[in-house]
Amino acid sequence: MAMPPGGNDNMMSEINVTPLVDVMLVLLTVFIVTAPLLMNAVPVTLPRATTDLSIPQFESARISVTGDGTLYFNDVMLSRSELDERLKKAAGNKDVSVEILADEKVEYGIVAKVMAATQRAGISKFTFVMLPEAGK
Repeated sequence: MAMPPGGNDNMMSEINVTPLVDVMLVLLTVFIVTAPLLMNAVPVTLPRATTDLSIPQFESARISVTGDGTLYFNDVMLSRSELDERLKKAAGNKDVSVEILADEKVEYGIVAKVMAATQRAGISKFTFVMLPEAGK
């Protein structure tokens, strides 16, 4: 407990909030800088699942499927026929891997068609991007 100078027996009941303000400003700065980096360009609500992160990484292309079934290839909106063309171009690289980001509200049939298009293009390495389950 801090005692005021001069020998007065009254206790000082003030709290120095300067260190608290400094810490909060640093946290706010970190949040402002990192928040834009955490945003996906295509708004997709990813499902949660337990995954193994020890899988080797390859050069990847990203296919996003929004809740209404709209397709994006590397953040560029396109139709299913255009997706086939882009996948064939990407298949020219033997180490290419496709990341599929499907909104949890998308019908399975649309995701299955994306998987089939990926395989038709000759790409056998594809992964589904999910968020980790809370508490795991």
